[in-house]
Amino acid sequence: MKNIRVGIIGATGYTALEVARLLQSHSGATVVAATSRTHAGEALSAVHPSLSGRCDVTIESFSPERFAEHCDVAMCCLPHGASAATVQQLVQHGVRVIDFSADFRLSDVDIYHQWYDVQHPWPERIGATAYGMPEFFADDIRNADIVANPGCYSTSAILPLAPLLQAELIETDDIIIDSKSGVSGAGRSAKLGTLYCETNETISAYSVGCHRHQPEIDDIVFRVSGKSIKSLFTPHLTPMDRGILSTIYVRPKSGSVEDIMACWQDRFADSAFIQPVDHLPATKHVAGTNYVQMTARASDSRVILVCAIDNLGKGASGAAIQNLNVMFGLEETTGLI
Repeated sequence: MKNIRVGIIGATGYTALEVARLLQSHSGATVVAATSRTHAGEALSAVHPSLSGRCDVTIESFSPERFAEHCDVAMCCLPHGASAATVQQLVQHGVRVIDFSADFRLSDVDIYHQWYDVQHPWPERIGATAYGMPEFFADDIRNADIVANPGCYSTSAILPLAPLLQAELIETDDIIIDSKSGVSGAGRSAKLGTLYCETNETISAYSVGCHRHQPEIDDIVFRVSGKSIKSLFTPHLTPMDRGILSTIYVRPKSGSVEDIMACWQDRFADSAFIQPVDHLPATKHVAGTNYVQMTARASDSRVILVCAIDNLGKGASGAAIQNLNVMFGLEETTGLI
């Protein structure tokens, strides 16, 4: 088994913690470096006490030269807009990167500028970077120097929608995506909107009509299916730590719910983590795992698709480990449950 040396950039957040936690049970990869601007010199386990005695690398300031010397791949957990320049330095020093930000997910630089309101420092890589969803893009991921790890909400919508659109089982317009996420999806930094008293015993919509996963969903669905869609996406914050449940309302074009389930079964027959199920999925069914559960129900002129993922698993760090496995020729399931 290979010993893949992994460095984590921006190591203080929830996704970085989940990467480090998952790699403790990975038979072919080890965390050897971690960076943070505010915690350099501290042990990673001091920032994340659950790693005590298991992952005690010392956090350091970022140096592309040091990463090139000691790491085979970097998990870049920096925010959107801040990640691209760091990724560029790493790639120029010969380090492969799995990037958790949205800086390389989209196909069009003008759409990136419109939605993120920053100038991209490496625009020629927009539309020329592997999208980190092995169920559809494994061949691109295998030899990639950069893999754009998918957005969490995007994952819960793209996986059920893209095969159905490709098979022309549903209409391309009037797609409504209603998604609910745990609070960890908002990150670990202190914010008023994610304080306990603000999120406990309540549910709220946010970024209505302007969430940045909207263009990602539309873009990747088009890449997979060749179909341009018109969708309406609304995210909600729910009082739980982790998980995403997306309820998607579509209009059938041909076939039945049984045809939809059969389409998923066929398309994902070789995908280790995608589970078309008869029951209604719930976030507890996939919590702490890389699994995706999805089902379909008929209702008058609509079909209702329900998809559950763990936002820190298949929605972020689990997907990153799956991408790492594909990049280095390992079984996709290595280190994952």
